[in-house]
Amino acid sequence: MMLELPLLSYVSLMSVTPGPNNLMLAASGVNFGFRRSMPHLLGISIGHGVQVLLVSLLLGWVMTWLHDWRLLLSLAGCGYLFWLSWQVWLAGEPAEREVARPMGFFGAAAFQWVNPKAWVMVVNTALLFLPAGGGLWPAALLALLCSMINFPCICLWAGMGEALRRHLAQPRARRWFNGIMALLMAATACYLLWDELTLAGVL
Repeated sequence: MMLELPLLSYVSLMSVTPGPNNLMLAASGVNFGFRRSMPHLLGISIGHGVQVLLVSLLLGWVMTWLHDWRLLLSLAGCGYLFWLSWQVWLAGEPAEREVARPMGFFGAAAFQWVNPKAWVMVVNTALLFLPAGGGLWPAALLALLCSMINFPCICLWAGMGEALRRHLAQPRARRWFNGIMALLMAATACYLLWDELTLAGVL
């Protein structure tokens, strides 16, 4: 009953459009390949599903909690994005690339809880698509559907990175790509931070 075109289109659109997760996946696909990025992919999708489930079950409490903690969460998420930007920048250095490794399952799942885009997506999904009355099984079904829709969408970004690997075989080309991705991540973090500080009345 919940798998209607609006749910499919909303989750697909939010999952496939550029954001912190997808920028990281594209960089991971280039630097490590699709197969080694699989724990990262699964961590995002399963972490997203768990987030949808918990938010759906505790929607009233979450809305109050977010009001009080939104700025702190956003600061933590943006800080983590800046750190990831630096790691992607370093991935272009041959010496660093030897010891670099893709993000793991639990790291990717945990990142959803400080990812501002993920919070917007999850809260809106619960508000718009959870049936009246809620309950465990409708929330679980919604979470499962969201994970299933999300996974192929984000795979496109890791797959795109994998496809670019052969075109970026030269160290200089790889360095340029990682530099651009690092700057995009940092710019995303700056935009999110500015938006949150503006909403909070700090700016």
